[in-house]
Amino acid sequence: MSKIKLAVFDLSGTTVQDDSGVRDCLYQAAQEHGLPTTPDEIVLHMGTNKIHLYQYLVARSRGRAADFRDFEKGQSPDTLEFATQVFHRYEEIMINHYRREVKEIPGATDTFRWCHEHGIKVATNTGFHRQITEVIMDSLGWRRDGLVDLSVDVEHDPKQRGRPAPFMIFYAMGELDVQSVDQVIKIGDTPADMLEGTNAGCRGVIGVMSGSRPVTAWGCYRHTHVIPSVKELPALIASEFC
Repeated sequence: MSKIKLAVFDLSGTTVQDDSGVRDCLYQAAQEHGLPTTPDEIVLHMGTNKIHLYQYLVARSRGRAADFRDFEKGQSPDTLEFATQVFHRYEEIMINHYRREVKEIPGATDTFRWCHEHGIKVATNTGFHRQITEVIMDSLGWRRDGLVDLSVDVEHDPKQRGRPAPFMIFYAMGELDVQSVDQVIKIGDTPADMLEGTNAGCRGVIGVMSGSRPVTAWGCYRHTHVIPSVKELPALIASEFC
């Protein structure tokens, strides 16, 4: 029997196909508002609360350095209004993107089903806000079909603390009655995912190579395992977590 009771999966790049669409939508909104950045910089900071990402870029454009590892340790109030304007434009672009096409990473549904068959609850979490998360869930039908027990986004926390803070994982544990982080694994494809799982103290912090972020972008952050995609997760659990 598996020692794992809860698997927390990232969405874009981990269970939902991402051909750089998220990066491109974030970058387009920044460009439209004259916010200096690059696609490569956007890639490095994906997986975080998108308003906080834009606050970081606004602060940086005003000469104030920041580290994304500190995103959830406090944001400057003077950057919020502009960052929120950029975010709302991004949200429009992102929703239109996902309404046109949402596909799962091959094997995601089968992995969710395998987890349930082996007594493991399934949660998703994301740096997306509620509206984008709902478009994904409605399109793929994962909650409707009982494949995902809980989908968590940054708006579940009153302070909207996203990754790399651990609070979305703790929220999922509370809602699904999992009482020890030693029974939890986190699966994702970004530095923010790796830091989130580590900050939460998860038994396994598993990186997947299916996203648009290369392993060199997130592999330098603490993780316990690397697999090609979620398709290989059942075999990993069976061999490493039983």
